[in-house]
Amino acid sequence: MAIKIVVLQSKEQIVTEIQEVISGDKPVAYLFTNPQLVELNRFTLSENEKDETSIEITLSPWILATDEKEIPVPLDQVVTIVKPLKSIEKMYLEKTNGQSNQTDSIDQQGDLVE
Repeated sequence: MAIKIVVLQSKEQIVTEIQEVISGDKPVAYLFTNPQLVELNRFTLSENEKDETSIEITLSPWILATDEKEIPVPLDQVVTIVKPLKSIEKMYLEKTNGQSNQTDSIDQQGDLVE
C-alpha cells in the first residue's frame, strides 16, 4: 500500500495508506488504512533572501469514535490524492507504529525543523 495525502470533498486532508476497492473490473471505493487527519497549526513565510516556508502540523485519528483500522471511502468523496512530504510520511509512520511524535515543524524542502 502507498502512503498518500487525500483531500476530501469536506476539505479535510487525510494522510493514510490507501488502496482501491475493486468490484468486477471497476474501482468502487478507496480503502484507507490508519487514516490520520492533517491539521495545520502554524504557517510561516520568511521574507529573507531564501524565501523559506515552514508549517507545523498535528496528526490525529480521522474518526475519533472508532478503533477500526480500515475505512472504506466512496470514490466521489475524494477530490485528489497526492504524495506527502517525506517528513510528513515519516511522522505518519512513527505515529501509526506506536511512537508519540505527532507535532513537528516542516520547512519548504520537507525537512523536519527541530
